[in-house]
Order: sequence, then structure tokens, then C-alpha cells
Amino acid sequence: MSHPDQERDQRVFQEHRNLLFSVAYRILGTAADAEDVVQDAWIKWSAADRSQVADPKAYLARIASNQALARLRSARHQRETYVGPWLPEPILTSGDTADDVTHAESVSMAMLVVLETLSPLERAVFVLKEVFGFSHAEIAEAVERSEAAVRQAAHRAREHVQARRPRFTADRSRQRAVTERFLAAATGGDLNTLMELLSPEVTLWTDGGGKVRQALRPVVGARTVAAWFAAIGTVTYQGVEPGDMKAALVELNGGPGMVFSGPDRVIATVTFAFDADGRIAAIHNIANPDKLRAVSGGIAHDVRAC
Repeated sequence: MSHPDQERDQRVFQEHRNLLFSVAYRILGTAADAEDVVQDAWIKWSAADRSQVADPKAYLARIASNQALARLRSARHQRETYVGPWLPEPILTSGDTADDVTHAESVSMAMLVVLETLSPLERAVFVLKEVFGFSHAEIAEAVERSEAAVRQAAHRAREHVQARRPRFTADRSRQRAVTERFLAAATGGDLNTLMELLSPEVTLWTDGGGKVRQALRPVVGARTVAAWFAAIGTVTYQGVEPGDMKAALVELNGGPGMVFSGPDRVIATVTFAFDADGRIAAIHNIANPDKLRAVSGGIAHDVRAC
């Protein structure tokens, strides 16, 4: 192949790279696996007879979906034998993602947790249809199923997600204000403010993956959860003294979140789901070091359909 052709093919691939990562991440819930899918797609794209490819975007999305679906099926067993709750891998997202409400919601930790309860096929179909607007016919080709099977899976997935998705989303400025207050209250040990910010039935999910000490079951109730976070400034955590711990407000998974760091590493991330009154209804706390690499890398992802 001539050099200009190679450059053009590389340029076409780079144009759709964000889309491929965005599809794969929502199907898999892990950034590392999504990056592997993008690399696999590049290898297949490089080897393909591109003179036969009428629509590069659809072609690449099909490869990525198929690869992600295969990886998800093989990952299911590992997730079933995981120590404690299995939560998705957090990613830093760009302001553009947060400004797009649909895409921000679809990549939120709360939504990814709901998607985790779908079958692999339902999850792939839901992501391609509801988030990225692919037609049933395009999805059928991507996941190698009949169009009728895809329609059924789409219907089941939509009903399942609607029954379980977080019902309320406080506006973005309210979410950020509550997150800022929570961060100040947690680092300052202010139990009363924490109680005020939490819904009475708040649930805290913690994922240490057996690598670090975390609660193996959800922690429920405002008082218990507030006490958990009020202790942050007073206890040594993962070998890091309170004085050496830094907490920062960042954008995680399309919304405001917190990153806790020691002198040489990211220790944990915290993200929130909000109720109708703008109080915190659910908290997802990820401390498994294997799941913090994407955040440690410091690269923000634009996970919109572009």
C-alpha cells in the first residue's frame, strides 16, 4: 500500500477512535479492556480490504462491538468470583461529556452498575441503540444476530434499565456544590454536614477487590456512611498517613467526583448518585489499585458519540 493510503487509513481510524473507546467502555465497564478493544480494532482495520468498506464508522463500530461482546462473555466468570462488590473502572472525563446529559448519564457509575445486570448481548444492544443511535439492522450485523433477536434484546434491556436506573438527577451545578461540600466535610471530619448531604437510606458500595481492606457488603444508612467518611482525616489508610493524603474534586464518569491520593499513587475514587432533593442516594468508592490505572494516567476521555 502506498504511503498516502496508509496515512489516510490512519487518519480515518483516529477520527473514530473516541467512538470505539466509548462503545467498548460502556459495554465492558473497564478502561483497560476498552483500550485493548481499540487496539484490536486497529489491527483488524489495518489488515482489512478497505476498498470493500463503504462506511468506515459503521465498520469500525461493528468490529469494536464484537470484540467487546466477546471479552465481556469471558469476563463474566471472573466478576462472579470477585471479592466483594464488583464496580466498574472509573475514568476521568472531559467537560464536553458532562455538558451532554445523555452521554454523561450513560457513562455514570450508577448507570454502568445497572448495565452490569444485563446479559452481555442485552448490554451491547442497549449501548449501541440507546446511547449511539445505531439501527436494529446495523446492530444485528455488529453482534451477528438476527434483527428479530436484536429487537427482542433491545426491548428487554430497555425495560430492565428503566426499572433500575437512578430515578432522579439533580442539575449539574447542584451536584457539583454538594460534592464540594461533601469533600470539605469528609476531610474536615464534619459529621453533621455529611448527615445533611446524605439521603437517609444512602448506600455506600466499596470495591477493594480483595487487594485492600474495604467493606465486602454495601454500607446502608446516613449515620453509618457519614461516620465512615468523617474518619478519613483521622486514620491511616493503605499505609498513607492522614497528613499525606490529598483529596481533589475532579470530573469522573461524566459528573463531579473525588480522587484521594497518597504521595506516590491514587488510592481511591468516589462518585455519587443523587435523589430528587439533590441529596446523595448512592456512593461508589473504588480502591482496588488495578481499577485506578485510568485515573492515575491523568488522561480525560471524551466519551460522546463523535
